[in-house]
Amino acid sequence: MQLKDSPFNLSPLSDEQQRQLGQVLSTLNTQQLAWVSGYLYGLSQTGQQSVTASAAVAAPSGSLTILYGSQTGNAKGVASAIKAQAEARGLPVTLVSMADYKPKQLKKESHLLVVVSTYGEGEPPESAVDLFEQLKKGKIGKLDGLKFAVLGLGDSSYAFFCQTGKDFDNFLATAGAERIYELASLDVDYQDAAKSWGEQALNAIATTLTTGAASNNVASAVQQAVGHSQYSKENPFPARLSVNQKITGRDSTKDIRHIEINLADSGLTYQPGDALGVWFDNDADLVGEVLALAALSGDEATAHGSLRAALTGHFELTRLHGGFITGLADISGNAALKDLAGDKAQVNGLVASAQVVDVLKRFPTALTAEQLIGLLRPLTPRLYSIASSQSEVEEEVHLTVGVVRYPQEDGTVRSGAASSYLADRLIEDGEVRVFVEHNDNFRLPANPDTPVIMVGPGTGIAPFRAFMQEREDQGAEGKNWLFFGNPHFTQDFLYQVEWQRYVKSGLLSKLSLAFSRDQANKIYVQDRLREAGQELYQWLEAGAHFYVCGDANKMAKDVQKALLDVIAEHGHKGHEEAEEYLSELRRAKRYQRDVY
Repeated sequence: MQLKDSPFNLSPLSDEQQRQLGQVLSTLNTQQLAWVSGYLYGLSQTGQQSVTASAAVAAPSGSLTILYGSQTGNAKGVASAIKAQAEARGLPVTLVSMADYKPKQLKKESHLLVVVSTYGEGEPPESAVDLFEQLKKGKIGKLDGLKFAVLGLGDSSYAFFCQTGKDFDNFLATAGAERIYELASLDVDYQDAAKSWGEQALNAIATTLTTGAASNNVASAVQQAVGHSQYSKENPFPARLSVNQKITGRDSTKDIRHIEINLADSGLTYQPGDALGVWFDNDADLVGEVLALAALSGDEATAHGSLRAALTGHFELTRLHGGFITGLADISGNAALKDLAGDKAQVNGLVASAQVVDVLKRFPTALTAEQLIGLLRPLTPRLYSIASSQSEVEEEVHLTVGVVRYPQEDGTVRSGAASSYLADRLIEDGEVRVFVEHNDNFRLPANPDTPVIMVGPGTGIAPFRAFMQEREDQGAEGKNWLFFGNPHFTQDFLYQVEWQRYVKSGLLSKLSLAFSRDQANKIYVQDRLREAGQELYQWLEAGAHFYVCGDANKMAKDVQKALLDVIAEHGHKGHEEAEEYLSELRRAKRYQRDVY
């Protein structure tokens, strides 16, 4: 495409800029051209410019690096927003995931912002583990001259609230870096506070960082836009449910569904390893029960319409948090509830096993609409590992959803909000609001001939179904080995026919199964790893990538311990040597985990 030969040849762009832009636009389809047109028009109206990090040339005083460690995408989103704030000020800035960052590079930085989440028992997100450990052990050395600030994201329901952010702040200060702005520890409703913190931190940085000259590359602005749908977490796509099929047996203790969602006309793209974010409505019966226990009609006015509408689509009812219990105790004046709220162990136990409605049933309290909403947290979407390759299913996305059920002492059963929404309440062809959460830290090897080892018990099988579809489409020659476990072979072998087909075709080189309840002694995937230790180590030595998906609290830790045991035994290494071997695998992106 030659813009100079078009009616728009009175362009303010240089010949070279027109050539660059023409090259990019010539690769786009009609839908992409329309989207880019609107994107660039929006930039023109706001006066913003899209400048890549590489186009920002730092002045001698240094530049700003923003590092993020994200488990569910929240930290990445905050870090990206702060980067945009920095660019709007003309500051030279680079945004990098901790997973893609060489720890020794810290010695070369002048200004650093860290945005990191905490999950589990105060643990760093998967992408942050290597940098976290290197700083913790002092392996990077002194960081004199580095100016930094840390923003931590967490959930105050957990005992180790924002612990990873606090640890990074401490590690950097201990290494001699200068804290240029105070640590922030933000709860689940972090959005406004994160924006304010970003502005203040950048104010502090701007006083010591001279703006470098920034050049604007027109083609780079378009390239950044192309391939990104207009739909996001904040603006989800109204997709349609195509298939909801139970894939566990009639007598299974688990209710696991294969879900297919139609993404036609969304422009959404994904890769194996990505997750699908699902927004949902709370169950109408549950909303009604909460209203009755709080002595409210549901017709009360709120900022989200009626109180019933607010509870249905805007607030968490199934995820209990400690603040609800302590806040209700203050309002109710109930002595027993006050005693419970003062016992942290009891609060934590209740948070782990109950929902909002269960606390209200035990301690019924008349509330105003404002009081009830004040005790609740904003509703957040749930993320599900994608179980399909787009090269195989095109404008669809598949999920493997374990429906969460909580039997209560009174005989009632509570359900997980999003899983029961997908399984029980969303009708065929019903609308479901979705977005793609990209996960660049859980990717197939770039070389399709590289061997792959996958450990995915239960619904952890999901991304590996996507992996196999992708490898089949690629004609990949690399060997593939799957470790899968669940309670019973006859009831719980998810996608059994598909795996058997892959074995028969030779795409799946090895299949190691662990059905824990089919014999007297329980057998889990970590046991199969140890049993196959010698061959497993040989695969690793031959360059295999090792993947784990599933439960973070127990399974992933047990698998990592088994893997360390295999490395130590068959690699003839001591414990520290085995840990360093595993760290090297992680740094080389050959050990990747998608755990939750």
